[in-house]
Amino acid sequence: ILRRILIVIDMQHDFIDGALGTEQAMQIVPNVLQKIQEYAPENRIATRDTHGPDYLQTSEGQHLPVPHCIRGTKGWEIVPEISAALGDTRILDKPSFGSPALAHVLAEENKKEPLELELVGLCTDICVVSNALLLKAALPETRILVDASCCAGVTPDTHQAALTTMKMCQIEICGLDNGKD
Repeated sequence: ILRRILIVIDMQHDFIDGALGTEQAMQIVPNVLQKIQEYAPENRIATRDTHGPDYLQTSEGQHLPVPHCIRGTKGWEIVPEISAALGDTRILDKPSFGSPALAHVLAEENKKEPLELELVGLCTDICVVSNALLLKAALPETRILVDASCCAGVTPDTHQAALTTMKMCQIEICGLDNGKD
């Protein structure tokens, strides 16, 4: 039997109702809440996009000059309803799109017992795709799923493009029937 782990990516104010928020991001919150309830707390990991006050001087800040997810600000916090549902779920702060620490933690867990991974969250076309591909590289034989109904991209088109990219890299896409584009 495979141990199923849910990875909740960056469900933070700045991506939902803050500096980079979108209507699509707000719409997935109930779906993500429902998905969290399907997993025991010990089988959940969350990530939090985390930047410092020098964000605009970073490479990312040069390409996306919108300060967001600055440690300690409201925008950095996971939205209250998701935070409450996560409870004491382990949260990994990540300074960039993908989290090598997440890949390391899950590779170590996979040595103990085989895993199946499911990713949900924001943004499909940046942090979700980055982490899915990082995990696929670290754990090439592990089944990795992304629930499209629990993800939103910067735009509906880039959301679809990211889903296609992940599918091409042998990451399973589910939740398309009831997904919001």
